[in-house]
Amino acid sequence: MEDDSDSEEIEVTAAEVIEKLEEAWLNEKFAPELLHSKVELVECLLEQIQEMDEKLKAAPKGDIAASLQIMELERVKFIMSSYMRRRIEKIEEFTVHILEEEAGRSEGQPSKLSPEELRYAKEFADNMESLFSSLALRHMPANMQSIDRKKVARPNLNSHVFLTVTENQDQVLVDPEEEPFDLEEGTQHIMRYGPVAPLVNSSAVKLI
Repeated sequence: MEDDSDSEEIEVTAAEVIEKLEEAWLNEKFAPELLHSKVELVECLLEQIQEMDEKLKAAPKGDIAASLQIMELERVKFIMSSYMRRRIEKIEEFTVHILEEEAGRSEGQPSKLSPEELRYAKEFADNMESLFSSLALRHMPANMQSIDRKKVARPNLNSHVFLTVTENQDQVLVDPEEEPFDLEEGTQHIMRYGPVAPLVNSSAVKLI
């Protein structure tokens, strides 16, 4: 009896993890900035996916149920891969900005990066710095070697996004020159990302 209960709990949890991962993927895909890492969702699914792969390999050919499971498994793999790839793209594009945020993070404030992502960001920044210094010394005119490298790429928080409201939000101020208004659950909107960024992080809205 206890085993059945445990099995049911694992199955429900897996479905919830996939749903949360899909939401994290879409948010990361459409948000202009790097969001807080949800890599733990990927890690949570990896072992289960490997087990499912082994079981499905042993399924007889023509098994419709197995074919449907394989299709769903491939969909989940795609989401996982796309999510991680998008985060790496943002880390490479906004490396200096992200590391500045990390350095300025107050004690107790969670990092946006997983430990592996932080290590990658630092290594990427070091490699780019070495490459720039090498090229500047060998190929660039002396008057161009003092280029201000503090002008780093930063995400455009004023870009517009599509979103769906998942929790009612009262008196949201989107534009300082306009009156705040309520966001009702289930409604969809197009608005600037910056004012709703905290709502994305809290899952009160999700990007679509």
